[in-house]
Amino acid sequence: MPVCPLEFRYGRKEMKAIWSEEGKLQAMLDVEAALVLALAEVGRIPLRDAKMIASKANVKTVTVERVDAIEREISHDIMAVVRALSEQSGASGGYVHLGATSNDIIDTATAVQLKRSIVLLLDDLQRLKKSLIALASKHKRTVMVGRTHGQFAVPVTFGLKMAVFAAETQRHIHRLEEARGRICVGKLSGAVGTGAALGKDALDVQEKVMARLGISHELAATQLVGRDRYAEFVLIMANIAASLERFATEVRNLQRSELGEVSEAFDAKKQVGSSTMPHKRNPIMAENVCGLARTLRGFAGPAMENVVLWHERDLTNSSAERFILPHVCALGDDIINKSAKVFETLGVNEGTMRKNLESAEGLIMAEAVMVALVAKGMGRQEAHELTRKCAMKAYDTGIGFRKALLGEPKVRKLMTQKEIEIALDPANYLGSAVKIVDEVIAKLKR
Repeated sequence: MPVCPLEFRYGRKEMKAIWSEEGKLQAMLDVEAALVLALAEVGRIPLRDAKMIASKANVKTVTVERVDAIEREISHDIMAVVRALSEQSGASGGYVHLGATSNDIIDTATAVQLKRSIVLLLDDLQRLKKSLIALASKHKRTVMVGRTHGQFAVPVTFGLKMAVFAAETQRHIHRLEEARGRICVGKLSGAVGTGAALGKDALDVQEKVMARLGISHELAATQLVGRDRYAEFVLIMANIAASLERFATEVRNLQRSELGEVSEAFDAKKQVGSSTMPHKRNPIMAENVCGLARTLRGFAGPAMENVVLWHERDLTNSSAERFILPHVCALGDDIINKSAKVFETLGVNEGTMRKNLESAEGLIMAEAVMVALVAKGMGRQEAHELTRKCAMKAYDTGIGFRKALLGEPKVRKLMTQKEIEIALDPANYLGSAVKIVDEVIAKLKR
């Protein structure tokens, strides 16, 4: 009976297949096959036997069910794999697992799984970045309220907001690409890292195995690959999750009924927003991203704790990692793709953006007026205090910022009514926003 929601509710089949029982078993069989072929290359075992074992190292021949049955009998997961592969390999089976310890297979298989996972994750991030770039390009001149502390600040463009997200996504792509070589690392150096069971050929065999699998090997290992590598991966994914929650939270905030500036896609013909409130159109996917992002980040703590092990190894990391790595990869893949879908189908309500700008009654342009007064010769501090007083008057009396300015002699002495109108137009106070968006797009498309 399924218990974990990843089994029936969350996650994409492509990523879950990598971390499924069959996916894990196949990765371990790939390592066992690479080992015997490397042993044959250095003359330790006959090539015909290595080829026989390698030909049987697949989950159609060595099934999950058979491995599970053996494990129930002997209570050792890796020896169950070894026995299942050996019995399928006939007389050649005596060479299976020669010179290896359990974690040579486990850690190297994990590196293979991480390698396959990172390919998917990088594709996911590229998809997200593409959706953000498209919005940035389309809306680089779409003026909207900029907000700080949840309050009106100065105008911004929706395109600039999306360009900020796209640049942040690109940083995550760089982080994952740059760390991939440190993360996808295996080992084949035996019980305490000396490679004694492989004799004089130990380092050569290890190098050949890793080359065949397309990963690198631990420079100096205990019985385990250093868990700092897994911690780095989980922390990168936690960082990505934090950004995704930030992006999704912005969508949720801008979709609030009193703002209404964007809206998550909603199938009005079929989709139900609430069991009791028929009018609801909730940002459910953005909320889902936020919740799952928090869950993913929860694995950062145990990943760091797993770095600390006794002597050449203990088992405190093992049970935790059975949860951490599959969940981090499946949740990460899921929320990146959901985030991409949110932005690919996002409704941008330009009319509401203009309406919200107008509702500020000019107050959002106080900084622009201050700058204009400075350009007319007034000192910056004096201009700041003057516009502040006009803004507070507008708040207190409800007359609007425009009227407050027009009624201030010191302002009228330096600025004509037309100049005030120009200063109060949000479209005239976007600075280099459009240029920044263009530069971001140009750099991220390279």
